[in-house]
Amino acid sequence: MNIPSFNSFIENSIKENWDLDSMTDYKSSTLQYKDVARIIEKLHIIFEYSGVKPGDKIALCDKNSSHWGAAFLAILTYGAVAVPILHEFKPDQIYNIVNHSEAKLLFVGSQIWNNLNEEEIPNVEGVINIIDYSLFVGRTEQVIYARENLNRLFGEKYPKYFRPQHVSYHVDQPDELAVINYTSGTTSFSKGVMIPYRALWSNLDFAIQVLGDKCGKGDNVISMLPMAHMYGMAFEFIYEFCYGMHIYFLTKTPTPRLLFLAFAEIKPSIIIAVPLIIEKIVRKAIFPKIQSPKIKVLLKLPVIGQKIKDKILTQMREAFGGKYYEVIIGGAAFNREIEEFMNDIGFNYTVGYGATECAPIITYEDWTKFRLGSCGKAAPRMEIKINSSDPQNIVGEILVRGANVMLGYFKNEEATREALDQEGWYHTGDMGIIDEEGNLFIKGRCKNMLLGSSGQNIYPEEIEDKLNNLMLVNESIVIQKNEKLYGLVYPDMEEMTKLGLQENDLIQIMEQNRQELNQQLPNYAQLSGIKIYKEEFEKTPKKSIKRFLYTDVEI
Repeated sequence: MNIPSFNSFIENSIKENWDLDSMTDYKSSTLQYKDVARIIEKLHIIFEYSGVKPGDKIALCDKNSSHWGAAFLAILTYGAVAVPILHEFKPDQIYNIVNHSEAKLLFVGSQIWNNLNEEEIPNVEGVINIIDYSLFVGRTEQVIYARENLNRLFGEKYPKYFRPQHVSYHVDQPDELAVINYTSGTTSFSKGVMIPYRALWSNLDFAIQVLGDKCGKGDNVISMLPMAHMYGMAFEFIYEFCYGMHIYFLTKTPTPRLLFLAFAEIKPSIIIAVPLIIEKIVRKAIFPKIQSPKIKVLLKLPVIGQKIKDKILTQMREAFGGKYYEVIIGGAAFNREIEEFMNDIGFNYTVGYGATECAPIITYEDWTKFRLGSCGKAAPRMEIKINSSDPQNIVGEILVRGANVMLGYFKNEEATREALDQEGWYHTGDMGIIDEEGNLFIKGRCKNMLLGSSGQNIYPEEIEDKLNNLMLVNESIVIQKNEKLYGLVYPDMEEMTKLGLQENDLIQIMEQNRQELNQQLPNYAQLSGIKIYKEEFEKTPKKSIKRFLYTDVEI
């Protein structure tokens, strides 16, 4: 397989789209492609004079913004390795990722930096404000010199002007490391997924193949998923930037009200979303209109029912801006009721499937051919195998292989061996079946992983590990109900008796535990409540809790 340089796509897009708008912070400033080129060049000067070598790690931690995007592109096009960190992580998690990744520099927003202690990241040589690229911390003379003399050094390098012909970037090799993306930062168990340039290129080429004739140069797109997550990075940023599109960063939590305003104004040509966002919009804006007994009766009549559906479809299309080709949904399981409704009215949506370890795409199908309840077919350059005796009927683990698959987990050979077998198959930990046409149907997750509302990975075992250390907690399970997390707790009854505590006391203690636990967790991983169990949880012969017995308990 002949794999071109990924960075050449960034370079060519900048040259070809020099005077076009590139990235906008919604309701704020805009960077044109030439502005991004200038920022990249200046950051390259900082890297060079700071002693950064190709292959060195550079971390970024802040909410989405144009300057986040420019810094990320600067890291890749220099040949350094980008380490994106979710801005919602707590300080301890940020320290863990920065230190484990061996980051030499850290780009960070001022709000996040105000809550960090520089002594906890002793090996970082420079901490850079991600918005204006000023120094928060300079630990070496090289870093300080590079920043203080930046404009002079830039002027000496380009004494007359800076033009497209000056843009020339690092030529990457297919298996060269490009990004380390941490799957979870909740504890020291977080794994750094090593993503090579071939995986970035393969995801980009996939997007060009399936969307290239549907949306292109000068078209608008809204970025609402965190760019520190591969789904948002690949399909709300990298593809659009390399294709000459105009990216709008919401910079705020994507509430239905904000989204409706942004969709109406920006009119995106493609919409990338997680299920919760779509579900909220449908439940708030559409369902109330069709829940009355009269409308329910009319919907069942062939001609009138179809007219009502057509009207709802028109309203939904307008609500999403009216110009989009399709809504691509991924990152978590889609509510069946909402999906059947959208399918019934003919809404142009599709559901994909991916993993951080595949940067991220595994399956996809265009909305016109999409099969209800599935998540599409294998993406280009990807193979899928169901580890069962009858893949069409008997559920088995989903194994995938191809150009999108990671190199392994950074500094974690054991986890790499568990995930990647000798034949190159990545064991996803998800269970499914595949039909004769190649459509994949996911039936559950064998690794217990839960997904937050914006597609963040949540590992219940890590939350339980913290919860089990709190007062009177004997053992616990974390479950997800209606997008909220709850803790099921079997308390230490013996200790409770010793202390002479009543049931009301226990309820108060568990609420105190919940609040204490939530202080240690990012917002999307916090518990909404704790349910007390009077009897020990059922266990397997190996003494692990039978989780499946408790996933549907009433809260």
